[in-house]
Amino acid sequence: MARHRALEMFGRSGNPAFKSKAFTHRSSDFSTDEVMTLSGAVNKTGLYLFLCVLSGSWTWNIFFNSGDPSSVTGLMIFGLIGGFIAAMFTIFKPTVANISAPIYALLQGLAIGGISAMYESAFDGIVMQAVALTFGTLAALLLAYKSGLIKPTENFRLMLFAATGGIFVLYLVSFVMSFFGSSIGFIHSNSLMGIGFSLVVVAVAALNLVLDFDFIEQAAEQGAPKYLEAYGAFSLMVTLIWLYLEILRLLSKLYSRN
Repeated sequence: MARHRALEMFGRSGNPAFKSKAFTHRSSDFSTDEVMTLSGAVNKTGLYLFLCVLSGSWTWNIFFNSGDPSSVTGLMIFGLIGGFIAAMFTIFKPTVANISAPIYALLQGLAIGGISAMYESAFDGIVMQAVALTFGTLAALLLAYKSGLIKPTENFRLMLFAATGGIFVLYLVSFVMSFFGSSIGFIHSNSLMGIGFSLVVVAVAALNLVLDFDFIEQAAEQGAPKYLEAYGAFSLMVTLIWLYLEILRLLSKLYSRN
């Protein structure tokens, strides 16, 4: 019963990787000693981040050694498409997360390394600032969560879920409009409105980390299946990657105003 409650909690996350449907496997599929631990989820998160940085460093070096953006375009596309496929496998078949999550990390690293290199070539020093702000935000929110300063209440979850969904719908509409030579201007603009929008998105992405912390901790405490260590680490990484990219976007808007 406790395990069932732990699994149901994941369905209330603002993180799109956390779906209640993904946690409805029969408890009989797992032995009683195969339970998730908090340290296991933390260790896997560190491993996946290392794999992401490793593959990202490769595309980064290729870009700066050649000086030609086209030299990494193919790798970036492969990473984005492959990473999306790996993510879908992980979300809809979380029992394979131990295999699909590290694959996702490696493939996403290819794309993020290329994206980061392009931003760095345009705005010197922006990547280190974005990395520092990302992990600084992670540490600050973890401290706020553990100290009880931020409590993921039901209303907090619902509002964050709505905000996250709204942002993704807005991005999707803008993407579709781009095929017709149009777009939602303020998303990419460095105007005050565009910067304000990016600040809101960064805040929403950051607050999703609180939900990730809570769900992982609660699942570990209530004896969720062992495979959720990899799944939880994957989901936390999805949020961190989103936060990093949004911080890059925000900093680039600020840089371009100078």
